Amino acid sequence: MRSISEWPSPFPIPSFAYDVELKLRQGNETFQKTGKALSVARDMKMDILDKLAQAMFALKAYPDKYQIETVSSELVRKYPCLKEPGSGTGHQGWTTSIKYKLGNYRSKLRQAGCNEVSVNRKRGRDEDADGGFTLTKAKRGEVNHVPDHPDNYNDDSLEEHRGILVTEMKKRSKDVDLIRSKMDLTFSLRRKEVVEVQAMVTEIQERWPALFLQEQICYEFLRITTKDLFGTFTAAMDEYCPRLIKLYRARKEPCTRDGKPPGFSDEQTSDIAQQRMRMCLEGLPLFVRDSGQKLFLKCLFFLSWLAYSLF
Repeated sequence: MRSISEWPSPFPIPSFAYDVELKLRQGNETFQKTGKALSVARDMKMDILDKLAQAMFALKAYPDKYQIETVSSELVRKYPCLKEPGSGTGHQGWTTSIKYKLGNYRSKLRQAGCNEVSVNRKRGRDEDADGGFTLTKAKRGEVNHVPDHPDNYNDDSLEEHRGILVTEMKKRSKDVDLIRSKMDLTFSLRRKEVVEVQAMVTEIQERWPALFLQEQICYEFLRITTKDLFGTFTAAMDEYCPRLIKLYRARKEPCTRDGKPPGFSDEQTSDIAQQRMRMCLEGLPLFVRDSGQKLFLKCLFFLSWLAYSLF
């Protein structure tokens, strides 16, 4: 079993690719002069994480949280240009990225037939040699799930399909079926970027513009959580509508707009469930005494933040 009695302090940061080392050196010089952090590209971050995961696994297959933090802190100490602006420690994001990268590295080794990783997995709880709990790979249905690439595909081949997606999104008349098939095919590459690289929202928007289409948001939610987004929403509305209507009616001052109750329509309708849902949604800003536009913009901002934390 690969394990060590003492984790090295400080952790020996490995050498990266030659071009990455050059960029880090230039980034350190700029950081010393201006205090500006280096903007790390995707390929550069992937090289850094790959080398760190290999170096850590060579010492210990299942390092604990503290040991992972020592690696990220030493990385930032050696290369201060990698510090994260606005972060208290300056390396919290790197700690998370290293954690997920190490988990996926173990998964690749497990699939390649590495007995050391397989034995640990069969214990029922992933434990290191000292008995402490360690990290497990997220399963399908969990937000940090990173699936394997489809058979006969790798990062480079999937990157070509991503380029086709970007080109299709620039067209005035978009092929919806093509977009969906390519989004399904490139799901593993996209999850790898979001979970391991932790790309910024602007980078995701630039690289995956189709992800922000309404239908693709629903499909991505389904791919990650195996749940229907609109189905979950309507089921929740069915559950909470009677309680919301009861709250509206219990209010001393009636919830009305232009003298009419929320959800009121001059047209007759036999869809009682649809009218109740409309009543709940229209009555909510009246109940909290806020404008509908401001309230739903706040909800939209929250949902965008929640969606990105999932995606």
